[in-house]
Amino acid sequence: MLPGDIVSWILSGGGEAVHSAEVREALRQELGLNDHLVVQYGRWLWSMVNGEFGGRSLVNGQPIAAIVARQFPVTLLLVTYAVALSVIVSVPLGVLAAWKRNRWQDYLVRLITIPGQALPNFWSALLILLGLVIIFRWSPPIVYTSPWEDILTHFQIIFLPVLLLAWEHSSHIVRVTRAYILEVIHKNYILSARAKGLSQRHILLRHALRNALVPIVTILGLQLGWLLSGTLILESIFGLPGLGGGLVQAALVRDYTVIQSLATLLVFIMLSVNLIIDLIYGVIDPRILLSPQLTRPYTGS
Repeated sequence: MLPGDIVSWILSGGGEAVHSAEVREALRQELGLNDHLVVQYGRWLWSMVNGEFGGRSLVNGQPIAAIVARQFPVTLLLVTYAVALSVIVSVPLGVLAAWKRNRWQDYLVRLITIPGQALPNFWSALLILLGLVIIFRWSPPIVYTSPWEDILTHFQIIFLPVLLLAWEHSSHIVRVTRAYILEVIHKNYILSARAKGLSQRHILLRHALRNALVPIVTILGLQLGWLLSGTLILESIFGLPGLGGGLVQAALVRDYTVIQSLATLLVFIMLSVNLIIDLIYGVIDPRILLSPQLTRPYTGS
């Protein structure tokens, strides 16, 4: 639906150069764009089956498998950092908010998490970058460096996108953790634990939190889609050469094969994570394996 096509981009080099219709038609024929859409799709689909993983980029002819091999580690590190930080921060905050319900600690946690749910991360990213430049005369490095090359430079460029992703991701986890802790603390087994004289901290961590892990793990899996969508914009804003930035760049130049292949890879990752989440249910609560109807995990609906 975007105006123009990849032929115009290649011939103009991103500028405004004009070429004859014969040159344009010859390039379209060379790239296979004159074939029927069904034929083009079938050719790409066969490349996904025979091991070529989408074939080659229409812009520079580079194998898409090589593009993925270069971009995937960046996105993997970004998502791993964000998920790890979210879990480390959000679960204790959710437990604290439930433990200190309607006290200043609970209000403070909710005051921190509500903006994380309400503010778009790309808007926050632009404001933060603008503030850093205007106030501190500093901006993150624009050239990505892996942690194996220079850990300090890597931290400088990855810190802000990780913080923004984790803020949004953990805000939802805090809310779910707080809600389910408040739900289970009124169960009979919690009352029995209190009658035995167990401390409130022991009850929350060993009994209430364990039974609330299923919805927490579920929301972690459901949030992966939002997390990956967040990387699309943040990788472009911060100049990270990951799958998200590569997908946006491919869309800008109409590199159709790259777009299809990267989108398929992201969907495959999301489906794989959902499968792993389903398997983890049985580890958290063995009753789920014994009787699928005994416990119905939270699905977000």
